Amino acid sequence: MNVIIEQSWKERLKNEFEKPYFKQVTDFVREEYRTKTIYPPAKLIFNAFDQCPFDQVKVVIVGQDPYHAPGQAHGLCFSVNEGVEIPPSLLNIYKEIHNDLGKPIPKSGNLERWCKQGVFLLNAILTVQAHRACSHQGRGWEEFTDAAIWHLANEREHLVFLLWGAYAQRKGENIDPNKHLILKSPHPSPLSANRGFFGNKHFSKTNAYLIAHGKTPIDW
Repeated sequence: MNVIIEQSWKERLKNEFEKPYFKQVTDFVREEYRTKTIYPPAKLIFNAFDQCPFDQVKVVIVGQDPYHAPGQAHGLCFSVNEGVEIPPSLLNIYKEIHNDLGKPIPKSGNLERWCKQGVFLLNAILTVQAHRACSHQGRGWEEFTDAAIWHLANEREHLVFLLWGAYAQRKGENIDPNKHLILKSPHPSPLSANRGFFGNKHFSKTNAYLIAHGKTPIDW
């Protein structure tokens, strides 16, 4: 199957494109786009991969599935399009960055600037039906994104994996902590941020680790 995705990722994931589950998920998703309102726009399904080539990844942030309200999702976890109100979870991420590093809270919720620095913003599920969170769960995307994480964990060294909440932590269960830095905390959602997301200092810890391994820190 010819999948339009950034070339370095295409090389790593080409075997996935030939597996039965991938045909099933693409058939399902095509029909969903044809008959319902689905986010993100189809051309942005693989935006996280397109914005952050395999060899440029330094930090991996794992989300669950795309935002499901109009105009928000553009294929990067936690990020929203320019001009869209900053969602509560992202606002809490910004608050923690402010408390951790003293940086002002941005006006924009578009995180493409992180991607350009090597932050891979991966949702476990890459599509969603409008106004129905997790509506594309269990259709095959999880297997595909597991494969992406596997390649990063096994073929790269000294990456930082930010795993917020139980769902993201399950996605990272097989990452070798001797080879990478794995930082875990509750999810930044307003429902759980006060239970340990605030104060986790993941952003300064990430940068300290990157510097220690000869990499440029992220300008969060």
